[in-house]
Amino acid sequence: MYKMIKKNQLFQLIVCRFWETLREPSVLFWGIIFPVLISIGLGLAFAQKNESKFTIMMVGEQITELDSLLSIYGEKSIKNSKTVWSWTVKDTTLGNTTFTFIRTGWEEAIIALKRGESDMILTDSLATVCYHFDPSNAQAQLAHLKLLALLQSPLSENPIQRQISPLTLQGVRYIDFFIPGLMAFGLMSSLLWGISYTIIESRSQRLLRRMIATPMKKSNYLIAIMFVRTVMNVVEALILFLFAWLLFDMKIQGSIGALAALFVAGNIAFTGVSVLLSCHTSKTEVGTGLINMVQMPMMLLSGIFFSYHNFPDWSIPVIKLLPLTALADGLRAIFNEGAGWIHIMTPTALLSLLGIVCLMVGMKMFRWQ
Repeated sequence: MYKMIKKNQLFQLIVCRFWETLREPSVLFWGIIFPVLISIGLGLAFAQKNESKFTIMMVGEQITELDSLLSIYGEKSIKNSKTVWSWTVKDTTLGNTTFTFIRTGWEEAIIALKRGESDMILTDSLATVCYHFDPSNAQAQLAHLKLLALLQSPLSENPIQRQISPLTLQGVRYIDFFIPGLMAFGLMSSLLWGISYTIIESRSQRLLRRMIATPMKKSNYLIAIMFVRTVMNVVEALILFLFAWLLFDMKIQGSIGALAALFVAGNIAFTGVSVLLSCHTSKTEVGTGLINMVQMPMMLLSGIFFSYHNFPDWSIPVIKLLPLTALADGLRAIFNEGAGWIHIMTPTALLSLLGIVCLMVGMKMFRWQ
């Protein structure tokens, strides 16, 4: 029976394919080991503790009932010349809740909301606490409910009167936070898959080898791919903005010229990264792994769908170094904060430098067959 199976054609083909796969350690790494490493990393990042954290900006200098509670139950510190109170409420069933209260001015508080650094703003007038937040923001609603329950608890001898003042200003809404981030992510994804995967697939099918046997200039091939993807990024971004403008009345509050410069810098950065990723490998499995290795961490960490300030404090300086973070933050500053050339000079220069360096290294290592 065993000899019959061993001589079977199907059996021999299956064994052959298994050996071909096992002889490629890179395929095994990107197909099996790398997803496991990603799941472990994300699991550690998102499931460290069963704890909720909220950042609340307090506007006004007058002493309130909330200040009295913070002086009893909170921990005071000074950060960046601002008074910061941290109040942790223990709960063994649902997990601890930590409120961070920062006393600042109204304009700074609005900017913090636009950047996702804060969940809501508190003001006090005639012993009535006013909650300012975007009613469509689920995180802000949860912060309001938890804080309201805490202030109406027996901890406070005199329950604090409250009032809700919905914030629907342009730049404060969640959609204003989301659209620029989505533009940045779309730009990155389009270039990584449109350039890297196209080149790797052409190399795996030996199309590049055939092309260089023709009178075609090698540089023209790469320039054509880069140009097409850049034009497509412009079209996709314009369509997305038109959609946001028509449906959500979203507007560009900053400099159009600065926006164009930053957008071009983002294209340069991720074009260079794309060429570097695709410069050598001829296996689509390895290429897919490389693209995901670059795309997935930035998609999750760079604050595209939610603010990266939800991550631990020690990780935020590292997250800000990611190119997608610089691009998304710059776009949000132009769209929502009215930023101009001065504000985006640094991210524009750094993104352009990253793209040029990666492109030079990628072209030096580029393999056509």
